[in-house]
Parts: sequence; structure tokens; C-alpha cells
Amino acid sequence: MSKRILITGGAGFIGSHLADELLQQGYRVRVLDPLSPQVHGEGANRPAYLDPEVELLRGSVEDVEMIADALIGVDAVYHLAAKVGVGQSMYDINGYTTTNNAGTAVLLEALLKRPVERLVVASSMSIYGEGLYRDSRGALVPGGSRSLEQLKARQWEPRDASGQPLTPVPTPETKEPSLASVYALSKFDQERMCLLVGRAYGIPTVALRFFNVYGPRQSLSNPYTGVLAIFASQLLSDTAPIIFEDGQQRRDFVNVRDIARACHLALEAPDAADQVFNIGSGRNFSVTEIAARLARILNKDIDPEITQRYRVGDIRHCFADITRAREVLRYTPQVSFEQGLAELAEWLEGQIVVNHFEDARNELTSRGLTV
Repeated sequence: MSKRILITGGAGFIGSHLADELLQQGYRVRVLDPLSPQVHGEGANRPAYLDPEVELLRGSVEDVEMIADALIGVDAVYHLAAKVGVGQSMYDINGYTTTNNAGTAVLLEALLKRPVERLVVASSMSIYGEGLYRDSRGALVPGGSRSLEQLKARQWEPRDASGQPLTPVPTPETKEPSLASVYALSKFDQERMCLLVGRAYGIPTVALRFFNVYGPRQSLSNPYTGVLAIFASQLLSDTAPIIFEDGQQRRDFVNVRDIARACHLALEAPDAADQVFNIGSGRNFSVTEIAARLARILNKDIDPEITQRYRVGDIRHCFADITRAREVLRYTPQVSFEQGLAELAEWLEGQIVVNHFEDARNELTSRGLTV
């Protein structure tokens, strides 16, 4: 009989695509998900996009009894359950810490009683803070935090000790974390707890640091989700995409189908255990550039609003060096950004959008979290 895989948070954007990938590979899939209102809407039922072969358990990873039941007969676990959002994490501190940190602890304690063949945990590029840079002398240096005075002066680029701008380069897994938000701290905690406990108790564990994931099924009504979904909800509401700073910050946008494929590889790659991998596309774009590309593909003649303001917890540049994933996981991104945007646009047709971004921005401003 084929192996059964548990995906925590598996009814969401990434989890549902991972479920599709695993089913195609012959696995049986069980999902544990609370169907939270922020992601799925009020009074949500089983998402229509979730394959009917998926066994759905509605509940939270923080529930000791629920997680114990979910692990019965399970051979491997993907731990995707988490609250997601840099800005929101800076005021919903208890919510993020409870779900992300304490929820992971509940899962790990359950795994001590019912160990599995492999645990794969979703980590995040947010733990790097600023990415890796090259200074004016050509040396590789970590991007330091930008001072409040610098940000108020609208001097957005990180600088070296002599005041010269740093040049961003792809960020490898060896870069030391620099935790700039409660969300980043919680993802680092999830990653480290899983690796530490896995090592101590002989549970082969892999951590995948996802970069900016986009694609169909991403919540268009969640103002703290990925930037492409936020821009799409704004454009489809005939409002200008809101861009912080000057819009020249650079990111790596990776398609959700490539993420699902990487997750599958992490389950089966023999040498992946006890390692951390960046999962990105290996390309990078400015935020202004992706807003313009999305507007074109949606046939919206709407220019973005560039605010020249900064959100506490934001970083300037970070994009992935995926060499380790290529070598160990045999991971190769297969969905080009152009193809991925076309697929996203096709899915967006007929989607119902509730644009909550302005409410979220006002919340951050009222708390002094924008500069």
C-alpha cells in the first residue's frame, strides 16, 4: 500500500498544490487545516480546489488531541501550518507566536510518540533579513539593518561603513539570519526546533526556505499574503498597487508548482536530511517591475502608487542562491515567470476579490509601523 503523508496547513495555497503533486506521485494525502477566516473567508467549507482524494481533518496544529489523531498511520509529515505576514506579526504577536512557535512544539511532542520517516518544514527567506551584498571593495558582506534616520531621509539602499551603497547578490543558506520581524523570528524558531528535535530523536528532517511564492489559489482577500496576490486584488478592484519605498527593492518570485515539486524532492532525496535549502526561481525582479508586468497581463492601465514610506520589518533586497537545492535535491525551476504570470491571470478571471489592503495599511500606520 502507498505511504500516507500528512500536510499541516494543507488546505491553503501551497499545501493544496503539494497535495496534488503527492497524489500524482502515488502517495495518499491527509490534511490538517483550521480553514481560518483570514485565508479561506468566513464560514469556509472544504475548498473546491482541494482534490477529493485528500482526507481533510479540520483542526489546528495547536490542538494536542487533533494532532495525535492526524498522525495515526502517517509515514511522513510536511509542516506548513503557520500564520503568514511580516506587518501583521508586528502587532498580532501572541497570535503568531501561538500558531507558529507553540503549534510546532505540539507537533514535535506528538512526533516523539509517533515518529515518522521524514519531516519537511516550511521555513522562509524572511529569516535572512537583508540578503547578501558586495561592498565597494568587492567583498561579500551581509546587509545590515538600515537606520531610522536613513529611512526617514528616504535613502533606501544599505550602505557600507564608508557610506557607499552595497550591491545585492544571490543569498546562500550560509548567510547568518537577521530577524527583522516577529514573523521571521517565528519561522526561524519553527525551522530550528524541527531540525534540533529531528536530530535528537532520529527523525530525518529537512527545512525549505521558501522565497516569494505566487500562483493560483493564493488568497486574494488576505492583505498580508504574497505581494503578487495583493497587487492582483488591487488591480482587479481598479485601484493602484501600493508600493513601499521607491519600488526598486528586488525579490525572487517562485511559482507554487515549483515549490510543490521541491517539497516532493525533499521527501525522497536521500542526502537531504538535516539540511536547509533555499527554494526560489534563481531570478529576481524589482517590485515596480512585477507590478507593471501584472498590470499588462490583466489589461489594466493603472500605474502603481509608490509611497516613499517604509514598513517596520521590511528589508531592501533578498533573492535566492539555489545551488544547494540543485545539487542535493536535483531541484530545477520549471515554470518561467512569464508562464507563471499567464497562468495566474487565467485563474484570476472570475475570482471574487475583496480588497482589504487599505484597512491593513491603516492598521500599520495607526500603530506607528510605517515611516
